[in-house]
Amino acid sequence: MNPFSLEGKLIVVTGASSGIGRQCAIDCSKMGASVVLIARDEERLKETVSMMEYPERHSCYLVDLFQIDQIRPLVDNIVSAHGKIDAYVHAAGIEKTLPLKLLSSDDYKSVFTVNTLSAFEFIRYFSSRKNFNDGGRIVLISSILSIVGRGGVSAYAASKGAMVSAVKSMALEFAPKKICINSISPGTIRTPLMERFLSSLSEEDYKQRVSGFPLGLGEVTDISRTCLFLLSDASRWITGQNIVVDGTFTFVISSKTFQIA
Repeated sequence: MNPFSLEGKLIVVTGASSGIGRQCAIDCSKMGASVVLIARDEERLKETVSMMEYPERHSCYLVDLFQIDQIRPLVDNIVSAHGKIDAYVHAAGIEKTLPLKLLSSDDYKSVFTVNTLSAFEFIRYFSSRKNFNDGGRIVLISSILSIVGRGGVSAYAASKGAMVSAVKSMALEFAPKKICINSISPGTIRTPLMERFLSSLSEEDYKQRVSGFPLGLGEVTDISRTCLFLLSDASRWITGQNIVVDGTFTFVISSKTFQIA
């Protein structure tokens, strides 16, 4: 018996065209799952599938998560074509870096729609017994910014914090169906988007950014493998939790705060 196996499972992954979402889809396929990949970019979705084990098992759906009203018919189409879902991973997300005084209500709405509300809508429809198997798994990719502060990312941090809070209540509602829901809060991960950002920094700023991570910056596999655990039977007694995967960054911040205090 391999409690980490995902053989025979049908898993939906949003944000599967790049970064953490792409790696989650790839690793799920390596563990035997059939994956439904969701994103906006068709070419990059095809690239993801080409990197996966048994590409013929998997399917892609082009969806703009700004359009919340597309989610219900999408869920109906997925279930009609592939059967009930065993797991859902929400890795889609956008970030808007602006000083608080420049953030508008529309900025908050756009960030919350993609990062949080679209996830909640998927979960709302997937949680029906006609769409989602009992004993299923749900994983939301949050951020350490749900825990620690950083200037200029209020909208993003709030959207990720909402995820962490919501899974606690959702876990209680899903418990009778033996569905486990958790969030993962990554630190700075070397995604293509992050690499472009890091390359734009001065040498001094780069050193300051990485100095908070004693284990170094994270790789996408650090998050995808945590996700695999939470999707597998090995985590059957874990729900309503926020798993921090940050190379001790939050410990460093806490230690500095304690020393100042």
